[in-house]
Amino acid sequence: MPGGKLVVVDLEVRDGRLAAVQLSGDFFLEPDSALDAINHALAGQSAHADEAALAAVVRNALGADVMMYGISPEAIAVAVRRALHKEPEA
Repeated sequence: MPGGKLVVVDLEVRDGRLAAVQLSGDFFLEPDSALDAINHALAGQSAHADEAALAAVVRNALGADVMMYGISPEAIAVAVRRALHKEPEA
């Protein structure tokens, strides 16, 4: 994330889809339930989705009341793509 914030995504790939997605890092979300909304929105997405598509999924999963500090949908998408480059396909 620009500004030096840490954004990490742990995940698995099952049948070409994201699974067991867990976002973590040096950021804050309000309300706290936004973290679960992001994880659930990413689960099931294609492992071949590009950053723009993943960022849109995150953005669409969040309500207008969600505040993001030190993180953005785009930073989450980058972290997902990086995690996928390290994850062997199951």
